[in-house]
Amino acid sequence: MTPSTVPGPVLRHPLDPDPVRSTKARTVYALGLVAALTGILLGGIVPATVALLLLRQARQEAYASAGYLTGGDLLRRGERLAWVGIVLAAATTVVLLVIGLLNLAGTPGQDFAPTID
Repeated sequence: MTPSTVPGPVLRHPLDPDPVRSTKARTVYALGLVAALTGILLGGIVPATVALLLLRQARQEAYASAGYLTGGDLLRRGERLAWVGIVLAAATTVVLLVIGLLNLAGTPGQDFAPTID
């Protein structure tokens, strides 16, 4: 092999920034985790919504940075957790509505005398 074909270390341009993890990725993950933990208490909707809004911004910034912002794994996990929080809150709402309707249907509306059909 000639010296020109021997693979050497890949050199970066000196003005290229160092790849760093996006701080929004950590925030999305943390908010997604809070949403998943509090979703059953109906409190998970707020952090899940904020996480999904920040997720959109973080993905746009990561795309614009041309690979110098990392943290895609945290963004994916945070997004999944945020959706879990929303699904848990929706399921809790449906269960509470069904319980409320069953309680409402179980109560007699008017009590008639025993001699009336």
